Amino acid sequence: AYRSAGGPSFSRGPLPRRSSQMKKSSRKKKMSASLPNEFGKFSKNSRYLRRIWRDTKSALDDIAKCGYFSEAQLAQLRLNEADDKFIASAVNQPVALVVLGQSCWAKACVVNELFGQTVLPVTSPGSEEGQLTWRMVRFCPGTSNQTEISLALPNSFELVEHLAAYDQPWRTIPRADLELEGDARHDPALSTAVLEIRMKHPLLREEVQVVATPCNDSSFEQTYFKAVEGCTPLLIYAFSDDALSEKEVADLCELRRLAPKTPVLFVRADLPTTSELTESEQHARSLRHAARSQQARQILISSGSFGHEGDGSGSEVSSTPPLTPVQQENGQQPKPVLTFPISAYQQLCNLGFLCKRFQDKRRDRRRSSIRCGGTVLASSEFVESFEDFGSSAYLFVRSALQSLLVSAASLLNTTHLLCLRSFILTAFDMTRDMMITPKRLAYARRQETGLYHALMEVASHKQEEIRQLIVGAVEGLREEVLQRAADHHFEGVSLEEGENGSPPTASTLQICTSQIQDLVLGMLNSAVAEKLVGSVNCLRESFVGTLERCLASLEGVCKEDDCTQASNALKQILNAAYQVEVTVKTSSSFLWVLWEKMKQLAQTLPGRTPPRIDVEWKQRVAGDMLVSLSEWRLARCICAQFRDRLRASHEQFQAAMRQLEAVHSGRLERTESQRLKVRKVHAPRLARYALESTSLRDTILYGMPQLGRELGRGQYGVVYSSDAWGGISPCAVKSVVPPDDKHWNDLAMEFFYTRSVPDHDRIVQIRGSVIDHNYAGGATPAVLLIMDRLQRDLYTALRAGLSWPDRLRVALDVVQGIRFLHSQGLVHRDIKLKNVLLDRSNRAKLTDLGFCKPEAMMSGSIVGTPIHMAPELFTGRYDNSVDTYAFGILFWYICAGHVKLPYVFEQCQTKDQLWSCVRKGARPERLPQFEEDCWRLMEQCWACDPQRRPLLGDVELALEGVEVRQQDRSLSEDSTLSNCLVITASQNLGHTNRRPLLRAKDKQQIPPTGVEAVTKSVQLGVNTHGHHTR
Repeated sequence: AYRSAGGPSFSRGPLPRRSSQMKKSSRKKKMSASLPNEFGKFSKNSRYLRRIWRDTKSALDDIAKCGYFSEAQLAQLRLNEADDKFIASAVNQPVALVVLGQSCWAKACVVNELFGQTVLPVTSPGSEEGQLTWRMVRFCPGTSNQTEISLALPNSFELVEHLAAYDQPWRTIPRADLELEGDARHDPALSTAVLEIRMKHPLLREEVQVVATPCNDSSFEQTYFKAVEGCTPLLIYAFSDDALSEKEVADLCELRRLAPKTPVLFVRADLPTTSELTESEQHARSLRHAARSQQARQILISSGSFGHEGDGSGSEVSSTPPLTPVQQENGQQPKPVLTFPISAYQQLCNLGFLCKRFQDKRRDRRRSSIRCGGTVLASSEFVESFEDFGSSAYLFVRSALQSLLVSAASLLNTTHLLCLRSFILTAFDMTRDMMITPKRLAYARRQETGLYHALMEVASHKQEEIRQLIVGAVEGLREEVLQRAADHHFEGVSLEEGENGSPPTASTLQICTSQIQDLVLGMLNSAVAEKLVGSVNCLRESFVGTLERCLASLEGVCKEDDCTQASNALKQILNAAYQVEVTVKTSSSFLWVLWEKMKQLAQTLPGRTPPRIDVEWKQRVAGDMLVSLSEWRLARCICAQFRDRLRASHEQFQAAMRQLEAVHSGRLERTESQRLKVRKVHAPRLARYALESTSLRDTILYGMPQLGRELGRGQYGVVYSSDAWGGISPCAVKSVVPPDDKHWNDLAMEFFYTRSVPDHDRIVQIRGSVIDHNYAGGATPAVLLIMDRLQRDLYTALRAGLSWPDRLRVALDVVQGIRFLHSQGLVHRDIKLKNVLLDRSNRAKLTDLGFCKPEAMMSGSIVGTPIHMAPELFTGRYDNSVDTYAFGILFWYICAGHVKLPYVFEQCQTKDQLWSCVRKGARPERLPQFEEDCWRLMEQCWACDPQRRPLLGDVELALEGVEVRQQDRSLSEDSTLSNCLVITASQNLGHTNRRPLLRAKDKQQIPPTGVEAVTKSVQLGVNTHGHHTR
């Protein structure tokens, strides 16, 4: 290729080369039309996903402001930093086709093929390519019809440099603007500048960029990050030879390290044939092949190892041919034989970009996007023939973009589902708290009142028992008291020991006597309190432990309000027995106290020798104290103190409970407000985002379902048939058009609850969802819910006629389905004939979970079909027993075997009359064909009082009993019928072959015939043989 100075470059070569390029024009036009279409789909879906992402973050911020989630819980609900960054790059950054490689020829061919025109000069793949140094080229969308070219620096500045493209009009970028020559290679500004071309082209319409990396760059890592900065890269690696060079292998190893999970499209640009090259180009190619062969020989000689699959460098490898039997006998050694160079495919497999099964996978180009587990796995591809580049590039780009969107949508959907599950668990916790807190408060009041009255009974009427406790305590403590008194050391008194010591004064004697008395009374006080506590059962830990735990839970919720007074008051009640104070005045009689005072006074008179304070004196004082105790006086005093302390503690407890109730009342009001906001605002909002994110993912993976004939029509949508969608065949598609946000929220919650239900044989599963934004001209989107398709509903089956055993089996299936929903915390709320579907074997499944909700998320709304609605539904306060009521009505139809309304409901002309009839207690009548067990089960199921309705487990057992009795009855009838047939056959047989009646002696004269004759002959032979033997 040659270039005129300052002018556009052009290719010089034989005509066949140009004619071969003209043959590819149709292929280029096809790819240039398909890729922009794919980029347009991605741009539309990414904008939709960007809106969901931003709304999700806004919703999570609003949830954080509400305050009913802790910081740890919010951290788990939010996207982590890595996932948030991935989604941001997928929905915000423009897509860029980044063409990597060291061959200018190959990259120019790829870029020109992408644009469908020669925008880069196609350099000759000759000897000069190794010395070429191209700038990085970035193609960006332009706003005007005129193409703009400039040199851009990394800091968003433009380099003021004269370019050859400014001199004259051009269609191919001049080589002078691409190449770095001479001192420009060492200039930091010129070497790092990017040649930016802004042009108006269909490929660049959706802000798409095309980046061609520089050739012969020094650092691949810097080049890669510079090329992919600020964009979502789709990597294409171009090379020209049959094998990768050492430089290319090194670059790919670095790419594997920098982007291990990013798929790459490898393209080998076909080199022109030798006849199409000039003599200098042919000479350069021969020199290059000779140099590569010489390099391979040197590697073989230096390594001394043969038979390697390849060193990953594109060099030639050797193999050792097997020896013939003659060579083996002669002891000859195998000689290495030089073979063909290792292929690029083998090198890419060794580097980990391709798998060994890639050759088989390439035969089916439609498998470029592999769907696995509800996602798209984009894998690296290898295009060996450049003629297949157009179709391969389209499939690769489509799978890569789909994988990107599906991964981002899946991450968002995971966050949505996690938040919704947390909301439901929070709602259950709030509901339980609102139900259990008043019961706990009432339990605490009731238990404390009972404890107070029991203790007051003890203090008032068991004085004799307390006196006996005191007597026992005194007798048991006598020896220990005397010993402790003997060992007691007085405090605050200095005593002189020995015979020469001065006698104690009156004050000293009084102090010592008081300390000995206090010691005795203290020990007596502890012993009496312990015996008193041990004798009263209501004070034991086993009795008050539940009350203490209940108070701890009530006060633990509002620790910040300092609501621990109730527990303190309870502790005072329990410690009232320990806090009784036994003093000298209360334990001894008044006369004894007076006598002791007189004795102390007499000992201090002049002429009286004061006693010596020794061990004997201590024990005597302690003994006198024990003797002087008055059991009746002490018991009466203890009981009085006990009652006073109990009364004060009880009043304190009542005041603390009133304060605690006030605190919990305000807290429960806030809890109810939060629960209402969760149920009405946050949960439906995130459920809608979850529906949109999963619908986007299903649309990308499986596309729109093809709607067939209409199967049914209901209040909220139309059901169509569909042959196949997402691997499900056949399937049914429910089309719902929500008119406003309320219906959108209800539909989103229905979809979430249904998708959250695990697979079960008695529940119709929703397999996916798609949102048709083009419905009605795009004014109102339609939601398509794809589910399993069954044969018919129970209403149709009863009209067509269904046997009693099949109907009984359907009733059991319905009960099992309802029980499963209840085990998941869900209430169906709309059990009726048309919501029970039958398969080919007449096995039933529940469908239409539109009104299905967890009990904690129910707001008391009136929903359902009137005759199947329980009376409490009209009050707004109900639980899962409404499904039991609805099953009772359904079972009436099953036992009746028809779909005609019961007589009492048939008289109602309007829905209001029907509701009024149900509220008044009207029920279906008993038909003649009803069995007693079935009728009794119906009456139990539709009882007015929800508490009187049976549990569904008991209903299932009752139905199984009916089924067993029916089977036994069928077997008995079959046995009776068989016996009748046998008797009838015997009678008919006797009528046709009747013989005349003979007397016994006449029967002996008739010779035997048939089997009887043979039997007679055998018996005669046996008799004869036995006679001769004997």
